[in-house]
Amino acid sequence: MTGGLRRFLLVALAVFPIWGCSSAHSASNTILVLGDSISAEYGLARDTGWVALLQQRLQSQNNSARLINVSISGETTSGGRARLPALLQQHRPSVVIIELGGNDGLRGLPVSTVQANLRAMILAARNAKSKVLLVGMRIPPNYGRTYTEQFSGMYGKLAKETGAELVPFLLEGFGDNSDMFQPDRIHPVAAAQPLMLDNVWPHLLRLLK
Repeated sequence: MTGGLRRFLLVALAVFPIWGCSSAHSASNTILVLGDSISAEYGLARDTGWVALLQQRLQSQNNSARLINVSISGETTSGGRARLPALLQQHRPSVVIIELGGNDGLRGLPVSTVQANLRAMILAARNAKSKVLLVGMRIPPNYGRTYTEQFSGMYGKLAKETGAELVPFLLEGFGDNSDMFQPDRIHPVAAAQPLMLDNVWPHLLRLLK
């Protein structure tokens, strides 16, 4: 091989990578769910939670997306923020669903802190070339009206600020129905899981399209 031809091939490979090779930063056809006990099937039979139902719906519609649920009971936004970078590197998801904040709110943590953690997660996912679906949550008025309103409004502000897709309220349509909750009045029962999926689905579908 002549020196001129070799130089030409090296330049060509740099500009036009070999087909089938993907960048280490390119997103795979994976949906990563980063949530707390509501997404971790707390108190439910295995594979009956809304995330498992989401996988079933994707399969029924011949969508090949792989769903990875890394939700942990008791997870906070600070915990999710600490875990997310490694998860992004490991799975390279095309979509990240962030369902966090409820535990922070129940503990009365400063809204500014919760918001900063969620913002950091959204930006980390975006920097990893992942689309973001932010799942909104509301809390009981234990800490007063001002805190409750600031907390629930935080999700919409973050979505507008960052461009993330937003599920306004995961428990929309049944949040005030005690029959839809386990005895702790926090975790939805099995009958509520399809309703939660229906609240998430149209927003996720926009990202998948």
